[in-house]
Amino acid sequence: MNDLPFGFSPSGDGDDERRAENERRKNERKDQSGSGGSAGGAQNPFGFAPGGEGFDPGSFDPSQLGQMFSQLGSMFSGMGAGMTPGSGGGGGPVNYQVATNLARQQIGNFTPVLDKETSAVTDAVRLAEVWLDDVTTFPSGVRQSVAWTPVTWLEESMPTWKRLCDPVAEQLSRTWEQNLPPEAAQFAGPMMGMLTQMSGMAFGTQLGQGLGQLAKEVLTSTDVGLPLAPEGEAVLLPEAIAKFAEGLEQPAQEIVVFLAAREAAHVRLFTHVPWLRQRLLSTVEEYARGISIDFSGIAGMTEGVDPQELLSNPAKLEELIGSSASFEPTTTPEQQAALARLETLLALIEGWVEQVVSTALADRIPSVGALTETMRRRRASGGPAEQTFATLVGMELRPRKVREASALWRQLVEAGDIATRDGVWAHPDLIPDAEDLDNPAAFIDGVIGGGVSSFDDPIAQLEATLAQERAEKSAEDAGSDDSDTDGPDGREADPRDR
Repeated sequence: MNDLPFGFSPSGDGDDERRAENERRKNERKDQSGSGGSAGGAQNPFGFAPGGEGFDPGSFDPSQLGQMFSQLGSMFSGMGAGMTPGSGGGGGPVNYQVATNLARQQIGNFTPVLDKETSAVTDAVRLAEVWLDDVTTFPSGVRQSVAWTPVTWLEESMPTWKRLCDPVAEQLSRTWEQNLPPEAAQFAGPMMGMLTQMSGMAFGTQLGQGLGQLAKEVLTSTDVGLPLAPEGEAVLLPEAIAKFAEGLEQPAQEIVVFLAAREAAHVRLFTHVPWLRQRLLSTVEEYARGISIDFSGIAGMTEGVDPQELLSNPAKLEELIGSSASFEPTTTPEQQAALARLETLLALIEGWVEQVVSTALADRIPSVGALTETMRRRRASGGPAEQTFATLVGMELRPRKVREASALWRQLVEAGDIATRDGVWAHPDLIPDAEDLDNPAAFIDGVIGGGVSSFDDPIAQLEATLAQERAEKSAEDAGSDDSDTDGPDGREADPRDR
């Protein structure tokens, strides 16, 4: 569709304002990269090449690490100055400066956001909010509606990606060092800092490739199921939405409002369910921290390596580090349980949003059913978000039971009302688990029969239980005393017989 509403413009528009902005950004990138940049850097982000210019393996002195770092830094020119070891972003388990620079390169040219597009996002979200008010007890959580470019999405979402990727990268880095052959470890001891830098760059490269592709495809800030925008912000990405609309046979205006409603519904849920954001991210962290890495393959690779070669040939180090970063993590039963909890939580969030948006737009947007099914297929097919997580965190970020979750939320409304459905989010112990999604009738019976109200005041519930137990105990004691005052024939015993 090329008839986009609210001021949205299709990709490739010849607007003079866009051309001027693109030219300005292009010049800025040239200034930042400097005259030493090379196109080959993107193909070989580490810049290592056997026998590279300026590097003589035979004359290498392990004590002269400063010169090596200088040589390595000059090889990273294709990735920008930020890739130089020791620069900002390279001190942790993942070199996020590498990730950011590589992702920016992969994004390439992008369409700057115009004022009319920001106004369009505000209008679409405001309209969706009015309709959502009728179908949920959660009030609006949107404080600001904004339009992002792919680069803005990358910058704003990076703190969340750091939180999710650091745990497994830290463990992988430690395991790599612990599994280094003793002979190699003895020679490479002075270079362990360099190995850490290279490991961080390997992870940064993989993360940058995934995020660079993802930044060009996401439609909203919650498109991957995680809250990536600052709290209270509703975000749409006009350039990606324009490309998304071109492949559909639905009115473009309906597509924009549909996506705005989904974003606004996500923001409401994350804003007014205070435990949800933390629980979601903590579950991902819990899963990542417990992953074990099978390094038997690395051990096999290093058996035939000359330890001196690790010192004299950076290309060999690059090969080992790069191979270790791409090894498939193995998961324990505890991590499998965490993964199941995460998938269920993602499905419940997506199912609630799907149900709320479908109900709110059913009588207002004819294409809401087709668009809902389109989003389901888009999610089921996977994409760069799932690939990034599968590589870096060892999990597929995919809610597998969205249809079941959506049906459960709908049945709760049918059996009770909107307040009953939304009340389930009041406490994390109230939300359904995977078994409840498979058997929703039992869960719904529990909620309608008072399952939710029992958590309204847990202290009062405990006091009532204790009071009931005391009353039963008193009744038992009273009955026992009464029986002691009766004679053998049932009449009251003579006190003189006691």
